[in-house]
Amino acid sequence: MKKTRKGFTLVEMMIVVLIIGILISIALPNFMRARENARTRACAANMEQIQAAIEVWAMETKQPANTPTSSFPTPAQLVSLGYLKTLPTCPSNGTYSYIGANLTNYDISCSIHGALGNLINSL
Repeated sequence: MKKTRKGFTLVEMMIVVLIIGILISIALPNFMRARENARTRACAANMEQIQAAIEVWAMETKQPANTPTSSFPTPAQLVSLGYLKTLPTCPSNGTYSYIGANLTNYDISCSIHGALGNLINSL
C-alpha cells in the first residue's frame, strides 16, 4: 500500500516564510520612502497655496513692498479673511511660518520639511 503525502513539510514551510520575509524586506523601505515623498509634496503644495493667498492679500489690500512678514496674516487668518477655503495642515504635523524680511523677500517654512524654496529645488 502506498502512503500518500498530505500537506507540506516543515522545511518547505520555512522556505516559503523565508521568501516572503525577503520580499517584505525589499518592499517595505521603498514603501516608506514613497510615503514620505508624498507627504513632502503635499506639504510643498500647501505652502504654495499659502504663498498664493499672501500675494492675493497683498495686492487686494495694497500692501507696500516693504511690508514686514510680521504683519502678514497667519494661515488661519487667511481662511477667516476668505483667501483660503480651508486651513492647510502639514501631513507630518509640522507648523507653517514665514521667514524673510518683507513682502519682496520672504519664504514659507514648515517646521518639519523646511523652506518652500528648498523643497521645490529638491523635488
